[in-house]
Amino acid sequence: METLYKIKKGLDLNLEGEAPLTVKEAGLASEYAICPSDFTGVVPKLVVKEGDSVLAGSPLFVDKATERIAFVSPVSGKIKAIERGERRKILYIRIDADSTQAAKDFGSVDVNKVQKDEMLNLLLQSGLFAFFRQRPYDVVASPVDTPKAIFVSAFSKMPLAADFSFVAAGQENDFKLGIKALSKLAQVHVGVSPEQINTQILPLEGAKVSVFDGPNPAGNVGVHINHISPVNKGEVVWTMGAEAVIFIGRLVRTGKVDLTRIVAVGGSMAVEPSYVKTKIGAPLSSIIKTKEGNVRVVDGNPLVGKKACLKCFLSAYATEVCALPEGDDVNELFGWIMPRLNDFSTSHSYLSWLMGKNKKYNLDCRIKGGERHMIMSAEYERVFPMDIYPSYLIKAIITGDIDRQEALGMYEVAPEDFAVAEFIDSSKLELQRIVREGLDILRKENS
Repeated sequence: METLYKIKKGLDLNLEGEAPLTVKEAGLASEYAICPSDFTGVVPKLVVKEGDSVLAGSPLFVDKATERIAFVSPVSGKIKAIERGERRKILYIRIDADSTQAAKDFGSVDVNKVQKDEMLNLLLQSGLFAFFRQRPYDVVASPVDTPKAIFVSAFSKMPLAADFSFVAAGQENDFKLGIKALSKLAQVHVGVSPEQINTQILPLEGAKVSVFDGPNPAGNVGVHINHISPVNKGEVVWTMGAEAVIFIGRLVRTGKVDLTRIVAVGGSMAVEPSYVKTKIGAPLSSIIKTKEGNVRVVDGNPLVGKKACLKCFLSAYATEVCALPEGDDVNELFGWIMPRLNDFSTSHSYLSWLMGKNKKYNLDCRIKGGERHMIMSAEYERVFPMDIYPSYLIKAIITGDIDRQEALGMYEVAPEDFAVAEFIDSSKLELQRIVREGLDILRKENS
C-alpha cells in the first residue's frame, strides 16, 4: 500500500504550448556535445584529445577529485573540438557522430545476483553514476559516501513538464529493472502522482512508493525527501531523475550505454510542440523549431531551465526544451494599470483570476519590475511545502551566516525547490542563484 502525502502549499502555472502526446524521431545529428558544467560540483579532467575516436559509453573526462566518476560520450565518433572559455574552462567537448553507431560493451548483469560493489563499479565505469546527485549541496554524488536512501521522482508539476508515464510507455521494464539495480546500493524511495497509481510503471520491486498529491512543486524530489526522510547534518541521500533510471535498466539488460531519451518540446513560440526522441548532447536545432520574433529558447523547464539558443546542445539532465516569447519588444498602453485578462497574478492584481484555474497563459520572460528590499510577509511560505522557513533561509544565505543556514535546513534544499517562490517574488530576487551560491560556499567551508 502506497503512503499518501497531501501537499497543500504550492502553485500550478498553466502555460500555452504544452506538448501533445505524440513522439517524433529527431534522427542522428552530425554533431553532439557534452558540457562539463552540467555536472555541478565536478572539476573535469580530460581523458581524450582532439582527433580521438570514441564509442558510445567511452569516457570523455573524469572527476578530478576522485578520478572514479567517468562522464561518457552519448555517441560513437571522433572528437571534433574541445572548446574552452575564460581561464581555459572546458565549455564543450564536441563529437562528430559516425553514420553507423557502435557502443562500448560492459556486459549484461543479472540484477538478482549482482553485489553492491559490482553494481557501483558498473555505474562508475559506464558513466551513469554521473546522473546521481546528492543532498546536501545538490552536486554530483560521491562514490565514497554511503547514502541512507536514494530518491526518485516519477513526475513533475512544473509548467510544460514532460509526462513521465507517457515517456516511459514501452520502457516500463527498463525502469523497473533500473529501480531494482538501485536497490542494491541503498533503500529506494519513488514518488508518484495519484494519476500514476494504475499505470504500468507500478508495482516496483525493491522500492518504497509514496504518492504526492498537490500543486507544484509536489513533484520535486526535495519535497519528497523533506516529508519522508529529512537530511540532517552528516547524512547523505542520493537522488536520480526517473529518465536516468531507464538508462540504468538498459545498461543492466544489454550491457551497453544508451543515452536516448524522450524530451517534451513546448512553449507558445514552438512551431510544433511534441515529444522528441533524441540523445543527450544533441543540438537544440534538431529538437525544436521556433516561430519568428524575439524568442527565448530554454534548455529545460521554464522555471528551472537555463537560457540557451538553437546552436546550443541538450544538457545532461534536461527533460524539456521550451520556446517562450522574450518580451523585450512589448510596449503596453498604461502599463500595470490595465485590467490584464491574459496575464497571470497570484494576488488578484489582474482580472485574469476570474477566468478560473484551468486558463492557459502565454507569458513572456520579462521580470516586470526591479530588485527591491525583501518584504517579510510570508510570501515564499505560501508556495513552499517543506518544513523550512524559506524567507529566513534566504536572508541567512545573503548575509553569509552559515550557522543559521544549517539551523534553517540548508542541507535539505536545492535551487529548484525555490523556483515557484522566485516566480511569485515581489522583490524580484534571483532566489535559485542565491541558493546555488550559498550551497557552493557551504560545501567549500565544510570540505
